[in-house]
Amino acid sequence: MNASHNVKTIYLLLTAIVLLTTSAPELKAAPLATINSQSGQPINDTAISAEITKLTGNSGKSGLLYFPNSVKRFYAGNKFKPAWLKGAKNLKLTWEAMLVLDCVLQFGLAHSDYHPAELSYPKLHAMVDTPANFSDSEKARFDIMLTDALLTLMNHLHYGKLNPVFTANKIDNGVAATGFKAENTLTNALATGNIMKTIANVQPKLPEYFKLQNHLRLLNGQYLDDCYDIPEKDVRLVTINMERLRWINADHDAYIHINIPSFVLRFYQPDTVYQFKVIVGKPATPTPVLQSEVSYFTTAPDWKVPARIFAKELLPKAIKDNTFLERNQFAIYNNKGALIVPTVETLKQIQKAPGIYYARQSSGCDNSLGLIVFRFKNAYSVYLHDTPEKKLFERGQRAFSHGCIRVENAGKLAELILHRDGAGNKIPQVRTAMNTYQTKTFTLKRPIPIEITYITCEVKDGELITYQDIYNKDKALEMALYNVTDTLAMK
Repeated sequence: MNASHNVKTIYLLLTAIVLLTTSAPELKAAPLATINSQSGQPINDTAISAEITKLTGNSGKSGLLYFPNSVKRFYAGNKFKPAWLKGAKNLKLTWEAMLVLDCVLQFGLAHSDYHPAELSYPKLHAMVDTPANFSDSEKARFDIMLTDALLTLMNHLHYGKLNPVFTANKIDNGVAATGFKAENTLTNALATGNIMKTIANVQPKLPEYFKLQNHLRLLNGQYLDDCYDIPEKDVRLVTINMERLRWINADHDAYIHINIPSFVLRFYQPDTVYQFKVIVGKPATPTPVLQSEVSYFTTAPDWKVPARIFAKELLPKAIKDNTFLERNQFAIYNNKGALIVPTVETLKQIQKAPGIYYARQSSGCDNSLGLIVFRFKNAYSVYLHDTPEKKLFERGQRAFSHGCIRVENAGKLAELILHRDGAGNKIPQVRTAMNTYQTKTFTLKRPIPIEITYITCEVKDGELITYQDIYNKDKALEMALYNVTDTLAMK
């Protein structure tokens, strides 16, 4: 696209797009019809349709499109008619679409991801003004590329460009779980005549996202430079965290959100947000980013020690101090479940082949899981639990665990979850079980969604709050988001 266009004009128009995410329905997009050329000649839709049919049939093999299957579904729903090249008098939405793509940095995304070499204003003007100078195949290719660019943008805004769960391939094959399909949304946008507002509305509805987006708008007001440059460092910090927030599936009436860098758990309910301090994994044993559901919790749990902790930490301590196991209520078993008598010599033999043994810690006030553990399916064998080490919550930096999350006031969280599940009458049972170290499992009728994220900044009371990048993830995400391979380019 032509970078010589007045950048300030583009900035103001794109700011209007951003504002549409929170604007009233009656707000209209910028009046772009006035910049349409009126001197164009008729364009042969039938011939272009034939080329679109041919090109979309081969697009998956060519590698030119980011979402080839979505593009094909989009055109199939419209009998493969051109969506954008319809003659000069019908180009309002085409120019609107081009303008959105012209400065996607306003959304915190990279211009290079949306076919800039294929989609230029001079080329579009020429195709409209002198269509005879272009083959039907060239016109069809332009139409297809613009469609793919818009579908890509919508998917990036809705799911995120680098979503670890919903990859581009999954989305394109229609297996993403949220139900959002960019090709259907784009079809509706053309029918209603509002590209800008439709695209803005596919973004997450999270309050945290809206606040970061508004802050990004303020920052971009300070940097009215070329729309195609890599943005400044403080802008990049906001945009990578907007990207991370796009990965969250927050379409729930209530959910638990744990943010690792801020050491905070928030329990969102329709009318209230409850906040708890948490302890997360050390950099050497990081807490993973994941999405799951808490399906049950257990009071006074015993603890099967993870194999790595058993071999690297528990056995050396037990060999050095022959009272360690008994004092901490640990027992060691072989892989057949037989109890092992832990003499020093036996422990040294176990140390040579620890994989066929394991340890359990019985429930009690000193149990590492504390008085309650919340379970949710995941590939990392992590969970949310209480802890006997309450003083650690007084510290500001709380990355001390082996990957699991320890939560302050775990009993209060359990009570809130039961209330949400319509089982408030079970709260006395939970309190009794915790006070008497009674192991008891409470299964939820409605599992509560849980999101574990890695967000390194947020806006509070209009101010940008930053958190330490404890796992050193920010730089890699910045480079991937803006397609940069040289760290020196990230000034």
